[in-house]
Amino acid sequence: MKRIFFVLAAVIISTQLKAQQDTTQLEEAVITASKYERKQAETGKVMTVISRQELERNSGRTLAELLNTTAGVNIVGANNNAGTNLTTSIRGSAAGNVLILIDGIPVNDPSVITNYFDLNFMVTDQAERIEILKGGQSTLYGSDAVAGVINIISRQQRQNGVKINGSFTGGSFNTLKQHIGLNGRNNKTSYGINYTHTSADGFSSAYDSSGSGTFDKDGLNQHTLAARLGFPLSKSITADFSGTYNHYKTDLDAAAFTDERDFTAVNQNKQFAVGLTHKHSKGAVRLNYHYNWLRRYYLDDSSHKSSPYIDYVKSNYIGRTQYWEVFSNWRLTNWEILAGMDYRLNTTDQWYWSTGAFGPYAPPKLNAEMKQLSPYASVVYKYKKLTAELGGRFNKHSEYGNNFTFTFNPSWRLNSGIKAFANLYSAFKTPTLYQLFDDFAGNPGLTPEKGIIAEAGAEMLKGKSFTARVVGFYRKTNDVIIYSFNPSDFTSRYVNASRQINYGAELEAGYNKGPWKISANYTFTSGKTTAAFDGTGTALGKDTSYFNLYRIPKHAFNLDAGFRVNQSLYISTQLRSISRREEFIYGAPPATLDAYTTIDMYGEYKFSSLIRTFIQLKNITNKQYFDILGYNARRFNITAGINFQL
Repeated sequence: MKRIFFVLAAVIISTQLKAQQDTTQLEEAVITASKYERKQAETGKVMTVISRQELERNSGRTLAELLNTTAGVNIVGANNNAGTNLTTSIRGSAAGNVLILIDGIPVNDPSVITNYFDLNFMVTDQAERIEILKGGQSTLYGSDAVAGVINIISRQQRQNGVKINGSFTGGSFNTLKQHIGLNGRNNKTSYGINYTHTSADGFSSAYDSSGSGTFDKDGLNQHTLAARLGFPLSKSITADFSGTYNHYKTDLDAAAFTDERDFTAVNQNKQFAVGLTHKHSKGAVRLNYHYNWLRRYYLDDSSHKSSPYIDYVKSNYIGRTQYWEVFSNWRLTNWEILAGMDYRLNTTDQWYWSTGAFGPYAPPKLNAEMKQLSPYASVVYKYKKLTAELGGRFNKHSEYGNNFTFTFNPSWRLNSGIKAFANLYSAFKTPTLYQLFDDFAGNPGLTPEKGIIAEAGAEMLKGKSFTARVVGFYRKTNDVIIYSFNPSDFTSRYVNASRQINYGAELEAGYNKGPWKISANYTFTSGKTTAAFDGTGTALGKDTSYFNLYRIPKHAFNLDAGFRVNQSLYISTQLRSISRREEFIYGAPPATLDAYTTIDMYGEYKFSSLIRTFIQLKNITNKQYFDILGYNARRFNITAGINFQL
């Protein structure tokens, strides 16, 4: 079949107040693109930075809702009931192909099938900023960074002094959130502790298609605590310690369109990290250790039965990751050099038990581990208006062996203040513990998914009133892991049997004029899969190509139009328009999810630099739509609150 590429469209205009930072500020120092501080304008990689100011202007939104407004990013379930399972996609990627970082450290959950990290554990109150880096980033960050990485940087005090910040928020579905934080700095010693509690009665997660009115509400109760401490050990060496604890309990329904009244999930996450930094005249040496423990416990006592065959179900999934890393960077006249190595240990313990009409059922427990050792390096060369980065990573895996990735990122600054770039990456995703070792579905012979990613575009750098970025992207992934039925022995298991192609374009821009702030972005995403599989759960005898961007829109448009009435009052309107999507249905053709457009309104009033109130009206047209077939998205709802700083 003829390979289709992409056509870049017209640039969409957005604006930003001069007095405030914006998500496209190019002179701000960022770390995700290179693992050490560089100005965003100095890299050819495609990055979006959501600043602390931008987080505050979105006080009524969750992290998932905010990420959904970024070009190319789609968080499935962001607009559903609180506690919904959230999966992250960039440029049409499948779940588990976007790597989440916390302060530059990869986090994942080895107990889930695709290894993704639950974004429900993250709250914007405790984030200083968010850096979104698109394209294949496996050279710097290893497995799972096939479509990009999202780096959530913890809140901290950058100037000497002590600040107490807090907020109280309430809204529809009896949602309440309280946050309190203390952050301080004394010369080179910094510290902070932040606590957030969220509760909600919610609404029925499953859609009541019959209109019976009997589906119950599914609520959420969550606690998040984070602490950090950094201090000097000598003139050139500093130490950093951090820890987080997150616990949330949420009610679940049995399935799409199917209510369940006594099905609950308890999700826990504990993290501990320590880092040592030695600064030298040409750069720094960094040593990191990170421990991540996750648990998902499900209980359905079935006093309200959704199935006549099962009376009681409980299951437990524990994932652990340990991450060691050492790296150093050197800045020379025209060169910047990075070299490092990381080691990862992933383990999981899983069990399931149920009883019902046919008696107890307990499949074999899963206890598994895998290890990865990866040296990596990159070199940046700068000559006049040319900047080029070349890097590579060698990955040694305990189960499948070895693989290699590279990155090549040249960019050229034109006289007109425009930066042109053309990036080429390779990336990989290792098979997960479940895919390798589950007694029924696992396949120890799996190899990693391997991607080749290309992107090209241009970005305006110097415009005081106008900024813009246009990007075209293409990603081809071989050896994609799919769950497939084998008719020869009537078994189903995971196999490397697919090839995935994604392509599209992103358009963003900015224009500053007086009190107005108007921002917009458009993303076109398309793709296909080629496999001995038709996407409906049926095995075929020959390769077949089919569209498979399930739940991912081909067209997505976001608009935010704001106006600062005076120094105290700011108001804005947000619009999000999503085209039709397809929903995978096992053993049948995909279903179609209708297109939709939602409109939100936001307003804030500052009584002083220390106290601010806000109100967010979401989906003001009360649009009914579905991001996941059979599960409710939020209709019209309100969030309001007060933020303070002492």
